[in-house]
Amino acid sequence: MAAQLKCHCQSCTIRGLVGPAVVITLGVLWLLNEVHGGRFYFASTWPVLLIVIGLLHLASSMASRDGHVNPPPPFVAPPPPPAPPAPGADTPQTPYSSRGQ
Repeated sequence: MAAQLKCHCQSCTIRGLVGPAVVITLGVLWLLNEVHGGRFYFASTWPVLLIVIGLLHLASSMASRDGHVNPPPPFVAPPPPPAPPAPGADTPQTPYSSRGQ
């Protein structure tokens, strides 16, 4: 199997930090909820999570893409060839073909 190329441009590096930043932000919000006895409960601080995600996506879109490596296209199998026609199926059959006029 061919080795996967990993992009190390600034944009992809920042995009790779979104997951860890979400986990860290959730941890900090949970810690604030536990330490401050409900003063910073999660129901009022969850927008901070959206702000962190938005800031990282904004930074990723504004970062340089110099040296960006596109992933290889996924392998798509060619379609199978059409089946040969059945014998005696040269004329199309319709519901009205057996009736005379």
